Amino acid sequence: MTPTPPKLLAIAKSAVSRETVNRISRLKHVQKVTLADAGAVRVSGQGISLLAVDPVEFRSWTPKAIADEPAVWSALAGGEFIAEMAAAKRLGLRLGARYQLGTGPSTRLAASATFGLPGVDGIVSLDVGRRLGLFPEVAVLVHTADTPPATVGRGVGRLLGKGAQIVTLGERRAPTSKSPAAAAAAPARGAQKVIVGRPASYLDLYRASAAVCPGMSWTVLAAIGQVESSHGRNNGPSSAGALGPMQFMPATWKAYGVDGDGDGKADIWSPYDAVPSAANYLCANGANQGAQKLRKALWFYNHSWAYVDKVLGVARGYEAAY
Repeated sequence: MTPTPPKLLAIAKSAVSRETVNRISRLKHVQKVTLADAGAVRVSGQGISLLAVDPVEFRSWTPKAIADEPAVWSALAGGEFIAEMAAAKRLGLRLGARYQLGTGPSTRLAASATFGLPGVDGIVSLDVGRRLGLFPEVAVLVHTADTPPATVGRGVGRLLGKGAQIVTLGERRAPTSKSPAAAAAAPARGAQKVIVGRPASYLDLYRASAAVCPGMSWTVLAAIGQVESSHGRNNGPSSAGALGPMQFMPATWKAYGVDGDGDGKADIWSPYDAVPSAANYLCANGANQGAQKLRKALWFYNHSWAYVDKVLGVARGYEAAY
C-alpha cells in the first residue's frame, strides 16, 4: 500500500468558527480542513461516540477500499449509519439490522468498516446527527502534507485553544489474514466453519462468500439477498418460518449453517454467517456447475421455478451494473 499523507482529528471544547477554520487552512503543510459534528448516544444499552459528516466531503478521508464503495455512501446519505468494525463486534451489531440511536428513530446499520478514527464508533450524516443532538462543528479533520503531523498538530492546537484533543490519523492496514478463497473450507454438506470475515458492505460480503463455492458467481448470492430480504431490511420470520437475511428454514440451517466471521457460532440472523451459508447450501446442490444445475440448486433453495427465474434475472442485473 502506498503511504498516505498524515491526517489529524481534533475535537474542540465548543463549536469551531469559520474564522478559525480559515486560519487552520492557512497553516503551513495543511491541505484541506473539514468540520463535523460529534457526540455520544446510547445503542443497545451502551454508549457509542458518533461523527456526523457530509458524505461527499468525508469520503476522501476514508481508506480507498471504503471510498470506492458507492453503496456505503448512498446508505449514509439516505439516513443509515456505518459502524466502526471493532465497535460493531464489541456491541454485537448486525449488518442490516435496525437500532435506536439515542432517543432518535430506529436506524439501519448499512455497513461496518475500519475508518482509523480513534475513539469514533460510528458515522452518520449531518441530518441524522442533528436529530440526535450531536454537538455541531466541534470536530475538525485536517489533511496535511507529508510532514511530521506533530508540527501541524501544535499549530491546530494553538488555534483551537485549551482543552482541544488532537490525534494523528492514517489508513491502518487491516490485520493480515488468509484470503476468503484460501480460508474457506471445501463446500460440503454439514460444513460448520468458513471464514469470510466481516466485510464493510453487503456487496463485499456477497463477493467474499462466493469463494465458498468456486465457480458460482457472487451475483447469485446478491440476487437471493435482494429477493429474500432486500439485503437485510426484512429478516422475517416469513409466513413459512424462514429466518434471517438469507431466509433459511431452521432445519436447513442446522445442516448447512456455517460460522462465517470466526466468532465461534453460526447465527442465522447474522449476514456474515447467513450469506456464506447460502453459498454452502447452493454448492452442495451443484450451483457451481452452472446452467441447469444452477437452476436446480435455486429451486432447492425455494421450490418455485418463478423464484428461480426471478433470482437469475436479478443476478443478470448485477452483472450488467458491476
